[in-house]
Amino acid sequence: MELSHSPIELPTLNTERLQLRPFRLSDANDVQRLAGDRAVAENTMVVPHPYEDGMAESWIETHVTNFDSGKNLNLAVVRRESGELVGAIGLEFHPDHQNAELGYWIGKPFWGNGYCTEAA
Repeated sequence: MELSHSPIELPTLNTERLQLRPFRLSDANDVQRLAGDRAVAENTMVVPHPYEDGMAESWIETHVTNFDSGKNLNLAVVRRESGELVGAIGLEFHPDHQNAELGYWIGKPFWGNGYCTEAA
């Protein structure tokens, strides 16, 4: 796995098929469409349903501050060849316990491809 850094200091990771990169505001429509699927929301503790207009932008805008403050890291899971957004993966940091909790969602059209396993 390669590790590089974007200009905003959030990491970018590359696997065989995927890139884990910082979210961009231009991802918001895809986030709303994919995460807004009831089946995705039912399999997470934090993805709301319905996923209303503006929620994706608000969520994306928290990423740099949350990472800088040591709260969490959220990255877009995209196909390397096409750049297509397939989901999200993140770590919620627990510094008092010196660990982190892994969370993710993958858009329903992309289920069954091993993307989450590869991203993790």
